[in-house]
Amino acid sequence: MQRVAVIGAGGWGTALAALLAKKGCEVILWARRAELAEVISTRHTNETYLPGVTLPSSLKVSSDLEEAIYGREALVFAVPSQQIRAIGQQLARFLSVSGSLPVFVSASKGLEKGSLLRMSEVIRDEMPQGRECHVVSLSGPNHAEEVGREIPSASVVAYSDKGVAEAVQDLFMTPAFRVYTNPDQTGVEMGGALKNIIALAAGISDGLGFGDNTKAALMTRGIVEIARLGVAMGARPMTFGGLSGTGDLIATCTSKHSRNAWAGAQIGAGKPLKEVLGSTKMVVEGVFTTSAARELALARRVEMPIANIVYEVLFEGLDPMKGVAALMERGATVESGQKVWEINLD
Repeated sequence: MQRVAVIGAGGWGTALAALLAKKGCEVILWARRAELAEVISTRHTNETYLPGVTLPSSLKVSSDLEEAIYGREALVFAVPSQQIRAIGQQLARFLSVSGSLPVFVSASKGLEKGSLLRMSEVIRDEMPQGRECHVVSLSGPNHAEEVGREIPSASVVAYSDKGVAEAVQDLFMTPAFRVYTNPDQTGVEMGGALKNIIALAAGISDGLGFGDNTKAALMTRGIVEIARLGVAMGARPMTFGGLSGTGDLIATCTSKHSRNAWAGAQIGAGKPLKEVLGSTKMVVEGVFTTSAARELALARRVEMPIANIVYEVLFEGLDPMKGVAALMERGATVESGQKVWEINLD
């Protein structure tokens, strides 16, 4: 695969497009707004979403979706999770005529509101019926600000078809971006989505003035909650100890680049959710995911105390300090996700 379209000119889409273009691929980056496409094309930078990163001159940019995907062997989705379906519907009109479909790569993390589907499921749901459709997931502890600057990073490609997964692995692998494969697509996607909830909690902790002890507890217990729901959805437990689980959780809870941790800190400091979301051009994915995860957990009777408190703080007006007290005063129990980790992996 050499001819690639990256759908979405936010920070992550721009960083991935630059990575592939520098590698020598023929890349088109699709921007929803024509003015943004023009600026990126002429200045070879995306100061709105990825400031300070010079983009390769070989990178083409278009705001015409049909033009961007024409003749592409791979389409990389890097748009906010709640926009995936609408983009998929537009793409389907251009792909349904004839010929083989490209490989789809979902680099977006989240769960769709309403349907509660993972991103690969949403993409597949919108593709022409009866056509062979490969939808691969790319996930990991990858901040666009660092990938765009070629700071050594690692990621994972998840798909059940080994050959297709390895082809996508080879597509993205560079000396600064190491890529692994994993057949557990459910686990990889659930880890990438649910860690944003725990990052919100970690940010709230910071906003309240708490310290490393609190954050470490939230992260450690948080990965147990993530694994509980993931396994209930059919994932393999050990996936959550990997890059898309523990790795992504560490990066998102502790990094200065984390939008979810930043938003949580603002909320912990007393700002209302609406004000926080209105003060940034970036999408805070954890807000949408918190609501969807709560629905899934209730439907499958999965215990997620941290996620529940985050939901109540975000959507029910619970005072964050009272939320912390509710977590600390829960009934005594044993440590470890014993019911999760003892599941037979065969």
